[in-house]
Amino acid sequence: MSLADIREGMATNLETIAGIRVYEEVPDNPVMPCAVIQLTDVAYDVAFSRGATEYSFVVHAIVARTTERRAQQKLDEFIDDGAKSIKTAIESDSDLGDSAFDVRVTGLRDIGPTTIGDVNYLSARFAVTVFGL
Repeated sequence: MSLADIREGMATNLETIAGIRVYEEVPDNPVMPCAVIQLTDVAYDVAFSRGATEYSFVVHAIVARTTERRAQQKLDEFIDDGAKSIKTAIESDSDLGDSAFDVRVTGLRDIGPTTIGDVNYLSARFAVTVFGL
């Protein structure tokens, strides 16, 4: 199990969402709509004396702002519990293709404008916790 395996497992789960581009690393020029997987923290030795590692990720859901209303509707599709739910997709294979013990989407924050380069987008950040072996 490695960080690359965990990212790949999350990307595979997210790619089940129709019409979304998934990036395992922060891209220079992303294609919208997209999900970007980013590691934020690592906690070692969380169980049984070196028995588990807790990885904290943020998955950025980013949509184009053609109009504010349309951008919000598109982002809502990723937040809602439906066919394009990021939470449902990430948790659809809880061991991320045998690269982790468990994965959970634990929260959603920072819904609002995001600038990449000189272009404004609308985004939300999903907090994801992965328990590694």
